[in-house]
Amino acid sequence: MREPTPREVCAFEAGIKLGALFHQFIGTPVSEASKASLEEAIRRAVMNQPYVKRVEVRIRSDVLKRASKNTFGYASLSPEMLEASVWIEYGGATCRGRLAYDVEKRYPLMTLEFE
Repeated sequence: MREPTPREVCAFEAGIKLGALFHQFIGTPVSEASKASLEEAIRRAVMNQPYVKRVEVRIRSDVLKRASKNTFGYASLSPEMLEASVWIEYGGATCRGRLAYDVEKRYPLMTLEFE
């Protein structure tokens, strides 16, 4: 069996980080008042992991506002609300993993870009 290339490790690590982010935080209670702190908490949690150089997290306000129109003014974080990017560097390779909800497919897709 051969050793994975730095590019393959980079891709694997990006997928692991986004998968963990998605499954760990979906369902978290969130409101407009707590949105920024939850985005930052998710970002900081992912930054702790190996090979991560940068993380961006966005909770879509338009989706959150629609979902939180209830007596209590909050909603559970849903796949439709969450967008994230993670930049991984390993062995000279760099990639960006992205998570965003695909409306047409009705599914949260992860994609990968290499520099």
